[in-house]
Amino acid sequence: MTDKTRDVRIPLTVLGTGAMGTALVRAWLAAGHPVTVWNRTPARAEALAAQGATVAASAAEAVSASRLVIVCLLDDASVGAALDGAGLAGRDLVNLTTGTPAEGRARAAWATARGARFLDGGIMAVPPMIGDADSGGYVFYSGSPELFEEHRDTLAVPAGTRYVGEDAGFAALHDVALLSAMSGMFAGIVHAFALIGPEDIAPADFAPLLVSWLGAMTGSAHKAADQIGSGDYGKGVVSNLAMQVAGNATLLRTAEEQGVSPELLTPYTALMERWLAEGHGAEDTTGAVELLNLRRSAADRP
Repeated sequence: MTDKTRDVRIPLTVLGTGAMGTALVRAWLAAGHPVTVWNRTPARAEALAAQGATVAASAAEAVSASRLVIVCLLDDASVGAALDGAGLAGRDLVNLTTGTPAEGRARAAWATARGARFLDGGIMAVPPMIGDADSGGYVFYSGSPELFEEHRDTLAVPAGTRYVGEDAGFAALHDVALLSAMSGMFAGIVHAFALIGPEDIAPADFAPLLVSWLGAMTGSAHKAADQIGSGDYGKGVVSNLAMQVAGNATLLRTAEEQGVSPELLTPYTALMERWLAEGHGAEDTTGAVELLNLRRSAADRP
């Protein structure tokens, strides 16, 4: 890196030096950015000071040090508490604190009213992935398009960037939607291991089968997207809802035989049974998504 390149590295402030905040700061420092940090527990920022960061005595002091302010704290309430009394006028505030879409939208309005531009972010990575260009980690951003475009290169230093819209709630929505899908997958993995638990089957031998099978099945998301987008749940059906519900009985009986609680399966099997009862047996199971939308009445559903 040349001295000229270092000269154009803009300064920034990071509020919060937990595991993720620390990883972010280290990535920016490594890229030559001057970084001011603040943490509610000052001792947690000492290691970063040794690596070149400037430690501020208060959040307000840290905010005043840089136009670009990154916030990575515990929750939305801690964001409000940290920024209470800080001068935000003219600042570019990027909130990487995990939250809900509604919290992102409310925090955007709050920041705008105080004279700041705002981006909300959803980090799709764990700390060891930050700063590693080959890790596959990235961050969803939503909110001010002007702020994103101006700071795109700086924001891309720790991880890839994906701008998902001007609605400040969209980053959190994308984040939580993906995490929810992951949660369902983890539930299935735990149930599968529970089923083989009583038998002479080594989990380490079974794991590659799980990885291969689940990997093959994830492609079905494209077909589901097409069906949901068109509203035609009968398009491209391979195994219809009626067949799937009948097959669920085998899954539940096997759990009983193996002495395994079916509680990770029954919410989904019950949803499928409800959709079948509404007369959708010839369609794909994807149509059960209609039952999850609490904003639509039964009369509105296909």
